[in-house]
Amino acid sequence: MIKSFVQYISEAAKNVHMTHVEDLVFEGSARTEEAISFLEEIGKMLDGNSRSRTNATVKWDGAPAIVCGKNPENGKFFVGSKSVFNKTPKINYTIADIRKNHQGGVADKLATALKHLKRLNISGILQGDMMFGPGDVKTKQIDGVAHYTFTPNTITYAVPVDSEEGKRINRAKMGIVFHTTYKGRKMDNLSASFGANVKRLKNNNAVWVDDADFKDVSGTATLTKTESKSLSSMISNARGQSKSISSFLDEIASNKKVIDNVNIYANSKVRQGSTTLSTKEFITFMNDKIQGEIDRLKSAEAIKRRESTRDEMVKYLNAKNKELDSVFSLHASLTEAKILLVRKLESVKSIGTFIQTDDGFKVTAPEGFVGIDKYTTNAVKLVDRLEFSKANFTVPKNWG
Repeated sequence: MIKSFVQYISEAAKNVHMTHVEDLVFEGSARTEEAISFLEEIGKMLDGNSRSRTNATVKWDGAPAIVCGKNPENGKFFVGSKSVFNKTPKINYTIADIRKNHQGGVADKLATALKHLKRLNISGILQGDMMFGPGDVKTKQIDGVAHYTFTPNTITYAVPVDSEEGKRINRAKMGIVFHTTYKGRKMDNLSASFGANVKRLKNNNAVWVDDADFKDVSGTATLTKTESKSLSSMISNARGQSKSISSFLDEIASNKKVIDNVNIYANSKVRQGSTTLSTKEFITFMNDKIQGEIDRLKSAEAIKRRESTRDEMVKYLNAKNKELDSVFSLHASLTEAKILLVRKLESVKSIGTFIQTDDGFKVTAPEGFVGIDKYTTNAVKLVDRLEFSKANFTVPKNWG
C-alpha cells in the first residue's frame, strides 16, 4: 500500500520545512548517503519488497492546514491553523476566537471547520489539509464529462459527477484530508505520529473526510525489470560520485553563506524551467545578487564589508569550481533517479489532478511525494519541481 502524504514533524517544531531529496547533497556526506538510501529503499518498495524501511506518500495540495480536536488541558474542541503551535498559540473554540485571531479566507475556512468538524467526535488532535469549503466545488466539463472540481491551492482536483466519490463530495459542506495525529497532556508538548485513523470518526455527510491512504489496487506502480535495472544503475552511480567527493560535501555544507546562495540559485533555476546547475552560472548569479544588495546600501563601511564578503566567496568558488561542479553533477544524478520513481508513483491516482490554464484544464501529476523512514521518521520530498514547484511559484492562490 502507498500511504498518502503525511507532513514530517520534528521533536523541536511541529511544522518543519522538508527538503527535496536531491538537495540533501548540500547538507554533507551523511545526508547525501541518506538521500541515496531513500531513493534505493523506495525502489525496493516499488519492487514489492515488504522489508523496505521506507514508505512513499502522496502529497495532497490542500490549504490551509487545519489542526483540530480536543485540547487535552480543558477538554474543549478547537480548530486552528499552524499557528496553534506558535509560541503564543492561536487556539479557536468559538467563531469570536477565529475572528480575533485570523483574517480573510483563512478565517472563513476555519469558521467552516469549527462548525462541521466538531460533529466528527474526534478523539485527540488531528492535522489535515482543507480541500474545499462552501462554494468551492464547481461543476465543469472535462473531456466532455461533467466533473465536480475544487482548487484548494495550486492543483485542481476533479471527480466525475456520477461517481460515488462525486456524490459524497456533492453532499458535503467541506472536505479535509487528515495526515497527522497528535497525543499528549499539554498543547505545547504534543508528540506527533504519521497517519490518522478516520474510520473511528463519526460519519457526517457534511464532511468529505479521508485519511489519504491510497492503495495501488491495479499494480501499476510496480517497477518493471528494465526500470528496476535503470534505478539500480543510477543509485550505484550516485553512490560512487558521493564517495569520490565525500570530504568536499562536508566542506561545502559547513560554508553557510555559500550554501544559502546555492539553495536560492537552485530555486531560481526552477522558476526559469530548469534544474541544471553549474558553478560558472552560480558565480554569476551570486555576483549579481550581492551587487544588487550592495547597490541598496548607503554606508561606505557597509558597502566595503559586503564587497569583501562577495570577493571572498568568489575567490573560494573559483578555487573549488571542479569540486562544486561534481556536487552539481551528483545533484543531477539524484534528480534523475527521483524522477524515475516519481513517474512510477504518479501512475497511482484516485482523483483526477489538473492545472487550470487560459486554455482550460491541463492534466498534471499530484503535488508530489514524501519518503518517510519507518524507523527514524526522517522524511524528504520527491517532487517534479519543473511540473509542480514552478506552477506553485506562478499559479495564483484563491483561498487566503
